[in-house]
Amino acid sequence: MKIPLMALLGTLALIQTSQSFADSANGKTLYSQRCAMCHGADLKATGPLARKSNPPTPDLTTPAFKKRLAEYPGVIVSSVILRPNGNLIPKTLQENGVRVPPHAWSVEDFRDLNQYMSGVILKSR
Repeated sequence: MKIPLMALLGTLALIQTSQSFADSANGKTLYSQRCAMCHGADLKATGPLARKSNPPTPDLTTPAFKKRLAEYPGVIVSSVILRPNGNLIPKTLQENGVRVPPHAWSVEDFRDLNQYMSGVILKSR
């Protein structure tokens, strides 16, 4: 699925300007259902599939990732948009018998996931 550059930029702009409207429950649900199996509930690469992926799942709470997030606030969303059907994620899931149903991502979903994950990352030590 190709996403036009203008749509990507518009989504990132909306996420940055509408954080106060984010639904943290939706963001946490999306993360729990679609990301935690590798990244773990704490985003520290503690999920059951974290070490089964190649390369291993990164810890998103490291100072290096926090710096990256500060420099590029869209890094979380772009990772989902640019690789929703990429080889790395589905291959790890397939090899480990994990089935994640397709999801029709909305702008609100991206905003909520970004807000939830950013909050957890920035609160971690």
